[in-house]
Amino acid sequence: MKAKLLNILTVGVLSSVLSAQAFASSEIEFLSNDFYKSKGYPFSEGVRVGNTIYLSGQIGLDSKTGKLAPGGIKAESIQTMDNIKASLENHGYSMSDVVKCTVMLADIKEWGVFNTVYKEYFSENYPARSAFAGSGLALGARVEVECIAAVAG
Repeated sequence: MKAKLLNILTVGVLSSVLSAQAFASSEIEFLSNDFYKSKGYPFSEGVRVGNTIYLSGQIGLDSKTGKLAPGGIKAESIQTMDNIKASLENHGYSMSDVVKCTVMLADIKEWGVFNTVYKEYFSENYPARSAFAGSGLALGARVEVECIAAVAG
């Protein structure tokens, strides 16, 4: 029993050390683009750590007009997901690399409409996801989505 416990503890400690070394050796890169820079936002578009990119929350903001996509939750959802896709592609990732999304809705009753749009951006292997209602989203948005994407390597 003691030998088994010692083996389990050894594996746990070794795994922790190896994980810490892998993270410590990863470069951390703060990502931005001209739109973010021109607006002077106090956050990065995303942060890349090794082969993983953490995107800031995206809303249905049209970068050409600087305004939310008109037309309510469906239009904002499409623009939000298009923004995520463009951001990922700009940094060498794709929607198929997304492993986790967090969805914030101004009204949880709009979840169904958002979900219909969301499904169009992914195939069979959907990312892990959380969704909840949150009041006071940026610029009066109906939806905000943040994603994490990773590639093997």
